[in-house]
Amino acid sequence: MKDLLLCIDVGNTQTVLGIFRGTKITSRWRIRSDRDRTADEYGHLIKDLLRGGGVDESSLRGICVSSVVPPARQALIDMSMTQFDLVPLMVGPGMKTGMPILYDNPREVGADRIANAVAAYERFREALVVIDFGTAITFDVISAAGEYLGGVIFPGIQISLDALFLKAAKLPRVELEKPPKIVGRDTISSIQSGIIYGYAGLVDSIVDRIDAEMGVKAMVVATGGLAGCISGEARRVSEVIPDLTLEGLRILWERNQEK
Repeated sequence: MKDLLLCIDVGNTQTVLGIFRGTKITSRWRIRSDRDRTADEYGHLIKDLLRGGGVDESSLRGICVSSVVPPARQALIDMSMTQFDLVPLMVGPGMKTGMPILYDNPREVGADRIANAVAAYERFREALVVIDFGTAITFDVISAAGEYLGGVIFPGIQISLDALFLKAAKLPRVELEKPPKIVGRDTISSIQSGIIYGYAGLVDSIVDRIDAEMGVKAMVVATGGLAGCISGEARRVSEVIPDLTLEGLRILWERNQEK
């Protein structure tokens, strides 16, 4: 029985894959993004993941993909058609989202950001700020009426840590974890404090300014690989939903199957 949906979100640093049976995610994987990976390499890798997870590839009814890495887009289209005999739904301009995109140029909005916005609004149905802690940190703003209003983009946590290590000769690489105190007594805990509490303050400040501009206090939802590191220290984050982007891909796939 073909009752499974494969959703793939290709980010700049990591690619997240999930299997849905109906509305429930049953398997998920996170792999390194590689802009040079070929369709055949994707096919072999994904089939290995499916087999390792006990997933019967013949049960796939569809594949939905969002990608912010242009070379991966065509490779995944080719992979879906040659390895699984399925035409994938590629999230992008022209598809049915069920959400008005009020960006000046809607084509500029990343596919993952649309998926996040759609999933969050489908779940909460109120004014929202969705924060995705990825390679970049994106803030996506949705009105109470379900309109995508725009957002904010900021360099991500790992980018900041890498820049410190590369540009400051005496500063080491550090593990991203909460320090015992905000005032560090050594270099490592001082860097950790700056990142954890600095980004938490950034989140709260930007969301407060968004609220002031919208004239409403929005609910704040966080997702992305590093969301858990910051959300506990940011007073404005109400929910952390790790699979939000995959959930958005599932919803978009379903909306584009309707006749």
